[in-house]
Amino acid sequence: MTYQPLADVRKTLRVNWYRCPIPGAKLRELSKRSDAQGWFQAGGHIALFVATGTVTYLFWVQQAWLGFLVALWLHGTVGSFFVGVAPHELGHGTVFRTKWLNKFFMYFFSLLSWWDPFDYGSSHTYHHRYTLHVEGDRENLLPIEPSLASFFMLQLFTVNLFTQPYRVFGKGGLFSTIWITIKSALGIVAPADVPINEWLMKLHTDQPEEHRKSMWWSRLLLAFHGSIVLIGIATGLWVLPLLLTFFPFIANWLSYFVGLPQHCGLQDNVTDFRKCVRTMTLHPLVSFLYWRMNWHCEHHMYAGVPCYNLKKLHEAVADDMPAPRTLISAWREMREIWEKQKTDPGYQYDTPLPPTAKSVRTDTPDELESSIGELAPVGLR
Repeated sequence: MTYQPLADVRKTLRVNWYRCPIPGAKLRELSKRSDAQGWFQAGGHIALFVATGTVTYLFWVQQAWLGFLVALWLHGTVGSFFVGVAPHELGHGTVFRTKWLNKFFMYFFSLLSWWDPFDYGSSHTYHHRYTLHVEGDRENLLPIEPSLASFFMLQLFTVNLFTQPYRVFGKGGLFSTIWITIKSALGIVAPADVPINEWLMKLHTDQPEEHRKSMWWSRLLLAFHGSIVLIGIATGLWVLPLLLTFFPFIANWLSYFVGLPQHCGLQDNVTDFRKCVRTMTLHPLVSFLYWRMNWHCEHHMYAGVPCYNLKKLHEAVADDMPAPRTLISAWREMREIWEKQKTDPGYQYDTPLPPTAKSVRTDTPDELESSIGELAPVGLR
């Protein structure tokens, strides 16, 4: 399919989003950012990462290999949420009240996890403005398969070497990530008939300055992680690259299971976030690792609200929202949808709304409602 330039999309595509009504004073209260909450979220995630890394290192020193493997598995599980999850919310600029802290930690998490915050910032701006309207958002292209294939699962629960990203900026295996980073460092995106590449090429044409930053960032990633590998080889500390460079590709099972339900199996080209975004309840620790993005429909409706206030936002609009899925019910739903899509590729699930739900706004929307924080690069503000 041929798509028009994104500059033209911005002129012609207008999505009149329905957002669950919320009093302006309540929205402003929930939109307040807190350095204390930011340090708890970002600092707490880093502390868990350091703790699992330290335990892994101590088992390595003692050559207690069973303990080493268990600790490394936990280290990868915790660290896999560095990939895209932490930089996502920090990219919105809503985690810390102090603006430079959002940028600092966004780059910190991105550097460790092989993440490109520049191409992603451009893509995710379109994703929020035109969620699942394919002319202006191809960050997630439906249908998405909720795969449980045995070899795929084996990699996710051990070492992910070969899998391809399950969406444009999703979590791929070690070799695909390194190869994509090398190509990005050289400014190469090919072939154009691959949907991932087509979207990136459109973004690069639309935002050339962000593309230039992306190239330099990819070079920094290769230099940084290459240096860690060389230091590990030179010193005999081969555990160092495992802890700091290869951890995103170890035990990234949990981030896959909680991340895929965001949009999988739902409707595209609709104006109601309740029909195209899925909210789930999770165990508090898992929700913390996921930076509270399980409240994903609420995040799309009011992207200027910090992640640590999304549960309160859900409670404020609960009468107008479908009941949250559990992780298990979300996966059961996705798998049932996928079975239908195998014989009817055009099938999409129509999320039922409660009797109390509305579909038309009668009040005057608050200007704050459409905020996506500081996500948009200069060229898209």
